[in-house]
Amino acid sequence: MSLLVDEPTLSWSRPSTRASEVLCSTNVSHYELQVEIGRGFDNLTSVHLARHTPTGTLVTIKITNLENCNEERLKALQKAVILSHFFRHPNITTYWTVFTVGSWLWVISPFMAYGSASQLLRTYFPEGMSETLIRNILFGAVRGLNYLHQNGCIHRSIKASHILISGDGLVTLSGLSHLHSLVKHGQRHRAVYDFPQFSTSVQPWLSPELLRQDLHGYNVKSDIYSVGITACELASGQVPFQDMHRTQMLLQKLKGPPYSPLDISIFPQSESRMKNSQSGVDSGIGESVLVSSGTHTVNSDRLHTPSSKTFSPAFFSLVQLCLQQDPEKRPSASSLLSHVFFKQMKEESQDSILSLLPPAYNKPSISLPPVLPWTEPECDFPDEKDSYWEF
Repeated sequence: MSLLVDEPTLSWSRPSTRASEVLCSTNVSHYELQVEIGRGFDNLTSVHLARHTPTGTLVTIKITNLENCNEERLKALQKAVILSHFFRHPNITTYWTVFTVGSWLWVISPFMAYGSASQLLRTYFPEGMSETLIRNILFGAVRGLNYLHQNGCIHRSIKASHILISGDGLVTLSGLSHLHSLVKHGQRHRAVYDFPQFSTSVQPWLSPELLRQDLHGYNVKSDIYSVGITACELASGQVPFQDMHRTQMLLQKLKGPPYSPLDISIFPQSESRMKNSQSGVDSGIGESVLVSSGTHTVNSDRLHTPSSKTFSPAFFSLVQLCLQQDPEKRPSASSLLSHVFFKQMKEESQDSILSLLPPAYNKPSISLPPVLPWTEPECDFPDEKDSYWEF
């Protein structure tokens, strides 16, 4: 993994002086936990907004109790930590510092002020995003995905909650614990037969060939299918196939022709959507929507169907290409970046994203007593899920 491929047109800037101090800080007393902002890794990880007290830098901290992890999950965590050390790309989430506190694993990352694309849907865009915003978000995500594919890795968990946006508009891919490398013993294999056993929550985004688990296996084109499902999610504000049993989901995905971004047949019914929103499942929509002028409750009539929007032929073309049943007919991540849908992207794409979003979330709305020094909780984390922040 020492010779990683990067895109020649991209530059990698060194961390700032303040960030460099955080990079080297493995002292737990240097971090003030502010508020829990999410859960991840099948609810085994809590995600916190925190402050690095020596510099005042806001950071994100993932805390996982390793004693609760079976061997497979431990290997996934180890893989994510190791790969994050080698990956150097602006569109891939960075792990600044990783250390243990007793049986707890702490992972320090930059604070992403806008959270995930899923959080944006839930909070500001319950009926889906504009095509311009979708273009900006997907372009950054696919650039990160292209880098992973060039280095022989399949992400296997592309979805809105694994696309993060920083306060300055940088889009990054997270969810590296699901990553699988095609490179074994120095040789790059053409297909993978390994099924991620703890990916129930990710199944709506998975390709038919991955769900099918047959002798043909799957490859990087599986991620391209997930890009198509994510595009539908961003366009409608709903998660396709959310409530379907895996077998029914597979049959539906194999039906063809490729789905439209607003094809109502692939979205949850209104009753189950309401139930999922109340239980906190990542349906892409919540009971209340926070807007810049205040908070209001979503009318239930708006939850029945995706908004009747108009999208360009280029967007429909992109989605249908990604959702081809035959993996060979799907474009590569590299060729996807050249698709006509992304032709309107400008060099100042980050500024373009910021013009489409409300002011960034720069401080916690709820202030919790800082934990200095950190002490292990007396009980396990509560059994609740909020997958809008997944790192």
